[in-house]
Amino acid sequence: MKEGIKAHDSVLELIGNTPLVKLQNITSKMKGNYFAKVEAFNPGHSTKDRIALYIIEQAEKKGILKPGDTIIETTSGNTGFSIAMVSIIKGYNCILAVSSKSSKDKIDMLKTMGAKVYVCPAHVSADDPRSYYEVAKRLHKEIKGSVYINQYFNELNTDTHYHTTGPEIWEQTNGAITHLVACSGTGGTISGTARFLKEQNPSIKIIGIDAFGSVLQKYHQTGEFDANEIYPYRIEGLGKNLIPTATDFDVIDSFIKVTDENSAHTARELARTEGLFVGYTSGAAMQGLKQLDENGTFTNESNVVVIFPDHGSRYMSKIYSNDWMEQQGFIDTETEETVAIEYIK
Repeated sequence: MKEGIKAHDSVLELIGNTPLVKLQNITSKMKGNYFAKVEAFNPGHSTKDRIALYIIEQAEKKGILKPGDTIIETTSGNTGFSIAMVSIIKGYNCILAVSSKSSKDKIDMLKTMGAKVYVCPAHVSADDPRSYYEVAKRLHKEIKGSVYINQYFNELNTDTHYHTTGPEIWEQTNGAITHLVACSGTGGTISGTARFLKEQNPSIKIIGIDAFGSVLQKYHQTGEFDANEIYPYRIEGLGKNLIPTATDFDVIDSFIKVTDENSAHTARELARTEGLFVGYTSGAAMQGLKQLDENGTFTNESNVVVIFPDHGSRYMSKIYSNDWMEQQGFIDTETEETVAIEYIK
């Protein structure tokens, strides 16, 4: 390379160090100061880039992964895209077991990135042989030279955010953060980030966002897994029908649940008010903030950081489609505020 040219060797060098953006408009009537950690600025457009790179590089260091091996993972879409991206650069094959709840946009992106994709029914129990958990396990057993990332039960998922996201937020807020609000799926993002922040200042409050239909909030409150809590919901990458060991419940102070409908509308509101085109789970995180404010959680002195996990482009066929919203019963066409499109002939 010609001396003086400033270029990255690959997109992998762009992972991490995502910006913190002050929320100005959507929070104007809320107490406190609000800052979004916008993970869509990662090259794969989601926070899952972090764990894909970290876990794969740890496997390489330990000699678990060798050139030409196959990486297998269970994913709602974002982790799969990130693993496929890292696999391309590093020369691995990639096979992904994906929930049918994942948007068509995500599945199409995975195929584009060269991954072999198995789409598995979303609304079956975790131990059903058709579930994406069990399909990934079966493929790992069948394919010689394969490595199963298993993000739900991989402590490296949590370690990634302890070493990256937590320190970044601490530095970006100059230690002034009072609350961290983050969605909990595998639990790696919230747990690793919280673990680091609590070590710096134990009084920082960590609040997880959960979905109705998920078992996480009740498990946190009671220590018991209640299968009666489980029912189908639409938000991707949030909540669970099992208890991931990647979630450190001890560093999370509380959970709050949000609905599919409110989360979808709040994602759209973020685009209209802040110019942030973010994903469904980001809408859920922002909806959780609104509910926490209504509950009197924050004061005027609060400095609240909320993690927005991914980009809105992955949900064009879902929350950003009026047709999909209407099919879910989320839009009242007579009252919904829409932007008119006029075709000039």
